Amino acid sequence: MIIDAAQTELPEIKDADVCIIGGGVAGQTLAMRLAAQKQHVVLLESGGRDFDPQTQKLSEGENIGAPYYDLETTRLRLFGGTAAIWGGRCAELDPIDFKKRDFIPHSGWPISKSDLDPYYARAFDSLGLARPGEGRLWDTLNRQRPAFDPNKLEADLWCFDENGERFTNPTRGNLSDIEIVLNATMTELDVGPSGAVQSVSVQTPNKASARIKAKTFVLAAGAIETTRLLMGAVPARPKGLGNDHGQLGRYFMEHPHARGGQIIPHSLAQSLMVLPRALRSDGRRYAAYLRPAERLQEELGILNTSISFAPRRHAGGTMELFRAATNKLKHDLPSTKFWRSLYKGLKGAAIRGLEWTDPWASVMNMKLSRGKLGLYAVVRAEQAPNPDSRVTLSPDKDAFGLPLAALDWQLSELDKHSVTVLMKTLGEEYERLGWGIVEPAAWLSDETQKWAIDPLISAHPIGGYHHMGGTRMGDDPTTSVVDKNGRLHASPNLYIASSSVFPTSGWANPTVTIMALAERLGDHIASHRK
Repeated sequence: MIIDAAQTELPEIKDADVCIIGGGVAGQTLAMRLAAQKQHVVLLESGGRDFDPQTQKLSEGENIGAPYYDLETTRLRLFGGTAAIWGGRCAELDPIDFKKRDFIPHSGWPISKSDLDPYYARAFDSLGLARPGEGRLWDTLNRQRPAFDPNKLEADLWCFDENGERFTNPTRGNLSDIEIVLNATMTELDVGPSGAVQSVSVQTPNKASARIKAKTFVLAAGAIETTRLLMGAVPARPKGLGNDHGQLGRYFMEHPHARGGQIIPHSLAQSLMVLPRALRSDGRRYAAYLRPAERLQEELGILNTSISFAPRRHAGGTMELFRAATNKLKHDLPSTKFWRSLYKGLKGAAIRGLEWTDPWASVMNMKLSRGKLGLYAVVRAEQAPNPDSRVTLSPDKDAFGLPLAALDWQLSELDKHSVTVLMKTLGEEYERLGWGIVEPAAWLSDETQKWAIDPLISAHPIGGYHHMGGTRMGDDPTTSVVDKNGRLHASPNLYIASSSVFPTSGWANPTVTIMALAERLGDHIASHRK
């Protein structure tokens, strides 16, 4: 059942089993899992069926750290959340990403990769995708893996969910069994002395209000918003619920993007085929990437990071017209379904063109560019957990009187060092294989630069809109906010379903891991309630 609180009276709900705040990937995945186990679920979404500029203003915030995007552009308030502009890139974390690594301070999850394996399988199955990992997809596509030393560099494939409006569809699966309330913004968590949530208050765009009661509550509002609500929407805890040890909001992470270096190959076509950017098999799309092998990470003390190859304008050049136009569609125009569809249509046509013509069209394009294009390593890096990188509250307030978020994003020396080592290793492998040379980007040897943002390297030049951390998962309440099941240490009935619980960011896009954690949490809550 769908209730649009902007169009009808906001209901008073007093008997729900589980109330989920947030209708994005995490909230929907969790709600569907709970509904399948006969739980009465209420799903509250701050936005409506489509983008609304006034509602979107609630996601405004302040950047007080390293340069970052305007916060309202990196997260959407509508049913489906930021997945409405998700590129569909799917991958799962590696086993090493969950381990405590002595060379990475504050690393280590309280669960292992094997704990998430069955839930990763569910997530990929729900997306209709073949599960990647351990080179399986190379065999699926009947392609030979690149000849890099497997103890140094691992080559694998992303797979893509091409249903761009999957999560904006409130009628898919068993969502019809869930009480979905749109345009209902949570403004207060009513917490008792023990930390138990007794109810939540919600308001509509026209300021009508209601109180929702349930036995169990889950915040699934994204890393920044979940942290903001715990800090600023709990009157009984003015210092923040779950902040007894000052951990709330800390360890914010992104996947910072960068230009890693230029590949100068003996055969341009060969290098483009080593890591193909667009492959299709049985109607599914794939793209290749490299990351450091687990052995290399441990021996040289570096983070896990992915790189792909692509023709790009040289640093300091001007952007190609097509990329400039599609970037404007994605970043500067309102994210309504019309504009989203137009952007995705243009991007999809370009990808289909690559599938049919690469590498030869790219080779010809680079040769005809009169030296304006080079083959570059595009970096999508793991960021080390850093307690000084954090979400706090701004003195400014939103339309409902809640403080806006303030982001103090901070990178560390380990982030840059890891990319430097990865590019050096790629160069050594290129020379060993007789394929050419690799020239690391100039910023990697510039001691005055901690990181370099390059608008010519990616449609997302700063990072992937991958917000992680803020309510980190752990066994020790003095160093974490939630336990291994996502329950707030400070509350017996409040859980978090969000990438905010990630202790480390790993290399992989977080969406599928968010889904796997939500599936796991659904089983835990249903079992606990029974």
